[in-house]
Amino acid sequence: MAEIKKTPKSNTIIQVAEATGLSPATISRVLNNHPYVKEATKKKVLEMIEKLGYQRNNIASGLRSNKTRTIGLIVPRISMFFHAEVITTIQNILYKHGYNLTICQSGDSVDMEKDLIRALQSVRVDAVIAACTLHTTDFSPFDQLMASGTPLVFYDRVPVGKTSAMVIKGDDIQGGYLATSHLIEIGCRRIAHISGPLDCNLYQDRLKGFYNAMKIADLQVRKEWLFYHELTKENARIALKQIFEGPEIPDGLVADNDTTAIAALKFAKEMGLKVPQDLKIVGYSNDPRSEIITPSITTIEQYPDKMGEKIVEVLMARLQHKNMNPMEISTPTIMPVQLIRRLST
Repeated sequence: MAEIKKTPKSNTIIQVAEATGLSPATISRVLNNHPYVKEATKKKVLEMIEKLGYQRNNIASGLRSNKTRTIGLIVPRISMFFHAEVITTIQNILYKHGYNLTICQSGDSVDMEKDLIRALQSVRVDAVIAACTLHTTDFSPFDQLMASGTPLVFYDRVPVGKTSAMVIKGDDIQGGYLATSHLIEIGCRRIAHISGPLDCNLYQDRLKGFYNAMKIADLQVRKEWLFYHELTKENARIALKQIFEGPEIPDGLVADNDTTAIAALKFAKEMGLKVPQDLKIVGYSNDPRSEIITPSITTIEQYPDKMGEKIVEVLMARLQHKNMNPMEISTPTIMPVQLIRRLST
């Protein structure tokens, strides 16, 4: 019979403590990223952990402490530039705080979003960060999550109206205003607007900004030049065909994402229109494509890295103050936006 080799027993907190000459309690505090551990002590422990090959059992540790040191994140589409940048920033900062990030993609499906909320709750994440689908109007699954004691941060696509969750969002009213007023300032008087579904707070607010700028300039808003649908290049072409088939065409276009702005640029070239001489275009989000296309596209910068930093900041504050009432109505944090002028205007 072949000899059965015994695997070495895993190094435990006790062994790490013995090897460093520190107490098991100190080792535990280092593993749990306790704020009052000296840096020299932390370095000593982490070096010994690496040397001994100690692996912390997150599940068992979570059951004992009621913490998993894991944050769940629900995002509509990971492929979207803005969300990819926000997520990257969040993950990098959470890692420094000793947290893991579990990323879930809803695909803009309301049903999948509900399933993901339940899934994250079942694995006992310490908190959830969420950007909602375009069509989320029932927030009761999120309310149930908070009622169970799980902190929740909404960002970007957030509930319309009051919520007890923490909310971080861009200043979309100002963004819509900046985009429209810029076109007005450089001479546009016939301005079209292609936006997203009005179930979503983003597009409600950007439309408000558009109307505010048009009202201040005493310009007519032409309803036949307003479109609200998912902002894909295919939908952009459908809207643009309807706009440019009319007896009069716009001299300016506000597109509520850069994908639509790029589609408009291509469509204008096909129509024999020169950008910006015949049609001036402003996009939204400062997607890298907007800078490298010819002509480069004027757009609204949302600073996704700063939003990611703010999300982690408010989340860490919430996790460190367990006595806060999870159902207390919170005041949204509004992040600034900026117009980036390029050659399309």
